[in-house]
Amino acid sequence: MASKQTLSLFKFISMKNKIFGIGFLTITILLYSCSKELDTKPFNNIDQENALRTSSDVEGLLVGAYGDLGADDLYGGGIFVTADLLGDFNEIAWSGTYQGMTQIKNKAISVDNVFVEGTWTKSYKTINDVNNVLGAISVVNEANREKVEGEAKFIRGSVYFDLVRLYAKAWNDGDPSANDGVPIKLSPTKELAGAADQLPRDKVSAVYAQVLKDLTEAEALLPETNGFFATKYAASAMLARVYLQMGDYAKAGAAASSVIESGNYKLTQVNIDGIIEEFLFTRAKGEDNTTEDIFAIQVTPTSGINNFQTFYSENGRGDISIRDEHYNLFEADDLRQNLLNSDGYSAKFDNVYGNVHIIRLAEMYLIRAEANQRLGTAVGAEPADDVNIIRNRAGLASLPSVTIDDILKERKIELSFEGFNLHDIKRLGVSTGYFTGGGGLDYTASELIFPIPKRDRIVNPNLTQNEGY
Repeated sequence: MASKQTLSLFKFISMKNKIFGIGFLTITILLYSCSKELDTKPFNNIDQENALRTSSDVEGLLVGAYGDLGADDLYGGGIFVTADLLGDFNEIAWSGTYQGMTQIKNKAISVDNVFVEGTWTKSYKTINDVNNVLGAISVVNEANREKVEGEAKFIRGSVYFDLVRLYAKAWNDGDPSANDGVPIKLSPTKELAGAADQLPRDKVSAVYAQVLKDLTEAEALLPETNGFFATKYAASAMLARVYLQMGDYAKAGAAASSVIESGNYKLTQVNIDGIIEEFLFTRAKGEDNTTEDIFAIQVTPTSGINNFQTFYSENGRGDISIRDEHYNLFEADDLRQNLLNSDGYSAKFDNVYGNVHIIRLAEMYLIRAEANQRLGTAVGAEPADDVNIIRNRAGLASLPSVTIDDILKERKIELSFEGFNLHDIKRLGVSTGYFTGGGGLDYTASELIFPIPKRDRIVNPNLTQNEGY
């Protein structure tokens, strides 16, 4: 468990677009405190040796990295909402006024799209935070060193995974060793302008290799419990997600099973109103994660943002509504319909103070079920048993046996509007209309990949552009 001082610091950090992470804030304070000297260094120069002298300095920067990870266009929900819009064919309707979001929904994205640029910029800012942490890891107290290193690598591996999924061809779209991915940067950037870091795009296979390396090392370094920060099982769960995306079902199933069998998590139940408690509107302000949350971004009345709530909830902007094509997926008695309100909005995210659920246990059951079904194995449980755990919570009768289609439909409904649709379409090699009767774009369509931002290509001419832009 993190110290009260660290938790308080984490709660203080705003994860909104305009706020810098505590690491850079610390550096700015240090530079300002030296301003009375005649030979002060320029503000855009990060002197890691002076700025990260103590264990507290480095651990503070790590907390700042969590803050940057939770930015609006990143794990504050934006990176998942835009993936939902991009992968949609006819399940959701967009009525918002943000031109950039409209472009994403229409699959007609400009190279200067502010949301695409925002996700790219904030991702690399977060990566630079943890690179600075890792560059000064020897300064950290020995008792905390492995945990700090593990958290930093969990963050870096997770961000690179989402970057390569959005800004490059899918793992199964052509040759991942030939397709351009995203630049891999593993050392701290000393100049904030980044002039010395004009890196080319590494190949998709190289990015995935780095993701697996970071997450595997994080899994070995992290403790089983760590407050609301990353744990060993958060890394295992993210590995399960990565392996599933790559079609490595044996490793995906094994990683998911390790999380389930740990006993550290359990599914939330359904309350008397038929609402799954994971998504209760009445959840207390500032309440910690649920028993189902393996990793979540914290939101409080004073800090943090949940862009699922911003765009999906009628208590937020309400820019995304649900079409009949999605309602038609449900069986008559499915209690998960209670998370779709009568006005056509998802009620999953009505709580303005609800944490952003990044990984939850239900996903692990469904990954293990799919992996076992495809391989004809029963690692941890029979596929039908794992599926029925999810169905029974939703008030549905157990199935005596399941098919791949049964599992995929259950996954589609259970994880709806949580950022999975686009990436499932790509890994399955199907069209955007696959789950709702066909039609739409093929998974290889260039329109389903974000462009490399125009601004970054001007600064860095070594960045190639994606097809179609």
